[in-house]
Amino acid sequence: MNEKKTTYSGLFVIIAMAYVTCLMISNLVAGKMWALTESITLPAAVILFPVTYIFGDVFTEVYGFVRARLIIWMGFFCSFFAVVMYLVTIALPHPQFWQNQDAFAIVLGTTPRVFIASLAGYLFGEFSNSMVLSKMKVATKGRKLWMRTIGSTIVGEALDSCLFVTISFAGTLPQKQLLTMILCQYLFKVIFEAVCTPLTYQVVNFLKKKENLDTFDTEVCYNPFMKKVS
Repeated sequence: MNEKKTTYSGLFVIIAMAYVTCLMISNLVAGKMWALTESITLPAAVILFPVTYIFGDVFTEVYGFVRARLIIWMGFFCSFFAVVMYLVTIALPHPQFWQNQDAFAIVLGTTPRVFIASLAGYLFGEFSNSMVLSKMKVATKGRKLWMRTIGSTIVGEALDSCLFVTISFAGTLPQKQLLTMILCQYLFKVIFEAVCTPLTYQVVNFLKKKENLDTFDTEVCYNPFMKKVS
């Protein structure tokens, strides 16, 4: 059924909080580099950031694109606010006896370029992931959830990885290294989603049963800035 509620259940709020928590932690640990092999280096955030796409799939599959859009924007504004506060606290004068200013700035600081790259990758990736899954659900009449979750991730993570790495490092790294970084991050995230598919099935089925809800976006406007249904 295509249920259009205006209230938000306790489960919806809990999952929304978990989504934003994973996003905020991912942004915080993104500065740590992980030497996967001698030749492959990934940001540590790849072990958690793909979880936000799983949450995005769950939101869209159960609650529909309109509510998923709300959560995506909530994550965006929370991330923006967090970065602003990091920069403000870094800029505050510190006493001479406190010797951790440089370390604090390294961990929590960011450059405008990386900040823009992060937000651009997040918005384009998450919205495309949600839109593709939503449209595929209608096209498949709700069948083959695995195809929708993996298919939408293939599109969303491609945009996210390409935008983030390109905007962050273009002109500072050789083109071959840039492409390798994009490809490795992309493949890791897609494989992560595929491996977690059985868990996604369990969560989706649980929520559909508990919420008595299975939304099909047959009359939805996919403009990220519009709330009204067309």
